[in-house]
Amino acid sequence: MIKLTIWNEFVHEKEHEEVRNVYPDGIHNALAKGLADSGLDIKTATLEEAEHGLSEDVLNNTDVLIWWGHMAHDRVEDAIVERVHKRVMEGMGLIVLHSGHFSKIFKKLMGTGCDLKWREAGERERIWVVDPAHPIAAGLPEQFALEQEEMYGEHFDIPAPDELVFVSWFEGGNVFRSGCTFHRGQGKIFYFRPGHETHPTYYDANVLKVISNSVKWAAPSGAAVPVRGQSVPSLEPISPKNV
Repeated sequence: MIKLTIWNEFVHEKEHEEVRNVYPDGIHNALAKGLADSGLDIKTATLEEAEHGLSEDVLNNTDVLIWWGHMAHDRVEDAIVERVHKRVMEGMGLIVLHSGHFSKIFKKLMGTGCDLKWREAGERERIWVVDPAHPIAAGLPEQFALEQEEMYGEHFDIPAPDELVFVSWFEGGNVFRSGCTFHRGQGKIFYFRPGHETHPTYYDANVLKVISNSVKWAAPSGAAVPVRGQSVPSLEPISPKNV
């Protein structure tokens, strides 16, 4: 069973009534409930817990980490970012949602500014599947709509994705690469755009299907860790040679 940890800043829900009305128990618990039937071993963690809920023990027992953040990117301790980065490089999967594009961990992994256009107008977002053969798109229609969402628009300052699974069109005319995969070290990363805190996006069945699929895709492969460095022993006898 895949061990999933859902990390949520959990700040908006405490400070803003309009967000609390949508996610009274926090985005992390809404996701945990929505993914409960996906056959995952689910735990949650939040910013204000000791070590942000991401201790060595927690991360060492996490196959895939979901990350949602917005208001408090700067409050995430650099030591924890380094810890998460190390685990991704070792093979832990990472799913970055919505405004997590500006998180320290995502920017570190991308090596770019990760900036974009945005607009809060509650407009329709139509998400198109542009790679229907990809495992993250399994079981989805060729497109689906969210009636109210925050707009993110190009240009999105990220490296070219390894795979582009979804593209979004917005009512106001903007488009966005809304489902992107990356590989870093042994780890797999998926960025998924929807999820503004004032809209009930994480109750949508198609959105939950994408996230469930992405967790299963990002889980560690189980392959042996590559050995690197100098003085590696030979696998076959090496005949003496005159140098």
